[in-house]
Parts: sequence; structure tokens; C-alpha cells
Amino acid sequence: MSQNERLYKIQGWLRGGQSVGTQFLMHTLEVSHATLKRDIAYLRDRYDTPVVWDRETAGYRLDPTANGQQQYELPGMWFNADEVHALLTMQHLLANLDTGGLLGPNIEPLRERLHQLVANSTPNREDVARRIKVQTVGARQVHLPHFQAVGTALLQRQRLRIGYRSRSHDRATERTVSPQRLVHYRDNWYLDAWCHLRQALRSFSVDAILSVQVVDQTATDVPDAELDAVLGSGYGIFAGRQVLWAHLRFSPERARWVAAETWHPQQQGQWDAAGHYLLTLPYADPRELVMDILRHVPHVQVLGPVGLRDAVLGCLQNGLGVMASGSCPEPAEREDATHVPQPGGLHQPLTPPP
Repeated sequence: MSQNERLYKIQGWLRGGQSVGTQFLMHTLEVSHATLKRDIAYLRDRYDTPVVWDRETAGYRLDPTANGQQQYELPGMWFNADEVHALLTMQHLLANLDTGGLLGPNIEPLRERLHQLVANSTPNREDVARRIKVQTVGARQVHLPHFQAVGTALLQRQRLRIGYRSRSHDRATERTVSPQRLVHYRDNWYLDAWCHLRQALRSFSVDAILSVQVVDQTATDVPDAELDAVLGSGYGIFAGRQVLWAHLRFSPERARWVAAETWHPQQQGQWDAAGHYLLTLPYADPRELVMDILRHVPHVQVLGPVGLRDAVLGCLQNGLGVMASGSCPEPAEREDATHVPQPGGLHQPLTPPP
């Protein structure tokens, strides 16, 4: 029986309010007197448990006058060694996936408590961090006060006044938005919100927010169905209502990787007789899908639609021209990198073509 399991049992007996005899504890827990004393000391030192020795009953009990004359309530959550190791691993993953240390100040007390719990079974408490490596690619730095203000307004259902720089045309604007949900996508944070300036739904990159202020005004709520129809029906972070279906064919070599990947929740895949993998998935804005397709060139074919195939060919041809000339083209003017149409119209259902 591990120490954590013994502490859990001692907790239950002490909570009953009666004195628990030393012989009973030693016999039931199958430990020596020295081990029992160490467990009791652990409860006192690590968790400030007011365990006292009762000479009259030759046992241990809780001091009812401790902690401001209030009956002490023992911690209600205990873990065995395997569970603690799993939690420490999860904490380490969160700390590394977090961009900009957003979770650090809030999870530090929990991490310290977990370290205390696992100390008796792990000689080196930093071993978890040394044995696990999480590599992020393309994560952008997020300003912590901005993230906290966004989270506060989101949960308290208040509006935000933000300064925002759209990277598509490098222009800063000020606008009031009603936050709907935070999205962590490909190592970066995005805010789905109703923009009162554009009178439409927008997806804002949190790291591109220049300034933020919580406004004492109730946020406008957009139904989940509307959010999913406008911002969740397409492919990736770029959204829209006009949903098309991409048909891709991957070479047998690349298929061994792609067949195990999830590109979209509604995707469909199948193998052909020659070992190619055929992938069908919806998209509304082709930009992100084109980038993912280009990662697999020359092991992928775009079977349709024609517009998507032309977009991929155009990127390849333009790229060859840039490589040959040594100069980059000027970006095309766009109103907003995350522009989506106004709500209220009909959207195409996510029904794949036959």
C-alpha cells in the first residue's frame, strides 16, 4: 500500500471525529510504528492537518479547536503515485503548449502541491520536465493582460473595446466586439466575436490585439448554430458560408501519413486499388487548405473543384516566379483577413457530394 493510499484511509477515520488507536492503525495499514509516525507527521507538515495525540485513548484525533475554532476539513482530493505522475505530465504539457506563459501564474500553486505529493515516489521531482519535450511551431507571443481581459469579458458576457491590427493589409482599427468563444488552433489563440463596427462575425488573432478594455455593456449573444454555420463550417481558421468540397488524392507513399491525420471533423477518406488515399473535406475559404496541400507537393493531386486546383497551381507558378526573380509580390488588398459574411443568410449544409 502506497503512502498516498494510507493517508487517504487515515483521512476517512479521522473525519469520523473519534480517536483512532495506534494499534488499530498499524494492524490495518500493515505498517510499523515508525512508518505510522512518519505518515502522521506528513499530514501535519504538508497539509497542516491538526492531528493530536490523545493520551487517554492512546490514539490520534483531530483538534476541533484548530483553524479559528472551526472543525478542520481534510483535503478531499487524493491521488496515488501513478495518478500524480499523470497530472504532472499533463501540467508540463500545458505549460509548454501555452503561448506566452498564460497559464503559469494560475497553475503554479497546483504544480507545487503535486510536486509535494509525488516527492516520496520520485527522487528527482524535475524528472518529468526533463523527460518530456513539447515542440511548438509557429506559436505567436500573446500579451498576458490582453488575454486575461478577453477571458474576463468572455465569461462575464461583457463587450470589449479593442485596437486590432489586421495583418492582411497592415492597418490598425478600433472596434467594439461581443466575445463569443476563445479558440486555440495550431498553437495560437483566436477570439470569435460579433464585431459591432462591421456588423458581422469575425475571428480575431489574440496576439494581434494592440489594446483592450472591458466595456460595462452586455455582450450580444450569437447562437451556437450561427457560430458553427459561419465560423465552423469551413476549413481551418478561415471561415464563410459558401461551403465547397475538396477532393484530394495522395500517393501511396504519402498516404501512409495522411490517412492517419484529421484535417476536418467532416472529412471522408478511402483507399483505391492502387494504394492511393482519396480525401474529401469541406472548405469555405481556400487559403489555409491551399497551404496544407502545398506541404504534400508533389505527392498530392487536386481532383476538384477546378477553382481549388487553379489556386494551388497559381501558388506554385507564382512561387517559381519569385524564386527566379528574387523579389516578393505585393499582397492583394483585403478588408479583413478573417472576413466572413453577415449572419442571416442561408448556409450550405455539410453534405458531401456523391
